[in-house]
Amino acid sequence: MVSAFRPDTLQEALAILHEHRVIPFAGGTDLMVQRRRGSGLLPTFEYPVLFIGHLDELKEVRSGDGKVRIGSVCPYSFLLGDERVPWSFKRVLIQIASPAIRNRGTVGGNIVNASPAGDTLPYLYAFDAEALVQKWDAQRLIHVRDLVTGPGQTALTPGELLTAVIIPQVPFNRFFYKKVGSRKANSCSKLSFLGIALVEDGVVLDVRMCFGAVAPTVVRDRKIEEELVGKEVGKMGDMIPGIVRTYESLIKPIEDQRCTIRYRKEISFRLLEHFLGTVLVL
Repeated sequence: MVSAFRPDTLQEALAILHEHRVIPFAGGTDLMVQRRRGSGLLPTFEYPVLFIGHLDELKEVRSGDGKVRIGSVCPYSFLLGDERVPWSFKRVLIQIASPAIRNRGTVGGNIVNASPAGDTLPYLYAFDAEALVQKWDAQRLIHVRDLVTGPGQTALTPGELLTAVIIPQVPFNRFFYKKVGSRKANSCSKLSFLGIALVEDGVVLDVRMCFGAVAPTVVRDRKIEEELVGKEVGKMGDMIPGIVRTYESLIKPIEDQRCTIRYRKEISFRLLEHFLGTVLVL
């Protein structure tokens, strides 16, 4: 028997979070897998479930002031059809799992699940996205990179709920995203790479590079990025080996049923080389 709450409003949900120890439940695409017990058996939840996936207040999408605000329980498929959602983010969303999962899975769930292989995380790190976190009597903004603290771990405190994700509209004219999996559809990520840059007259004005599923959290090194700003893309070739060597100390993947450590490292470096040596100079 699973106990549950189904609030009618966000404020009611926050009040329940304040008064009870519960497990927020939006799409359930991760929770149901994590708590499955086998055929014919109900999943196990150590605390009552708080259903929030139906709350309209958490399904809003707004754009303005150079930012896009996405409600935390917006399903991926809903976002794919919304013209306010950046095309670059849609390039990531369309590669998540299968249509059935995209109809249920949510951006908020992908963040708080805090998997190293979370599909949206490299994009949100690269764009310096912020999370709006609310309690029944307070709220705060925190960068997604600071909210995710480790595999399955976040900086959420008791009573807090992720209610929205805010993505700045960063200017760029180079974009590259690659998700590596066993097959095109319904695939968990073995690793992923996302790179964006602003290049004018052959000079790098901004560049951001993020790796997913190759460390406890997304790998992004701002120091390396800063060193590339002001460089001519035509002369980038001589710098690439040194940049790769720097990332060798940052990329620390695990070996699991999906692939080996060697594979994750080798493909990560090849994607990095492709971005720096090919995408930037287009």
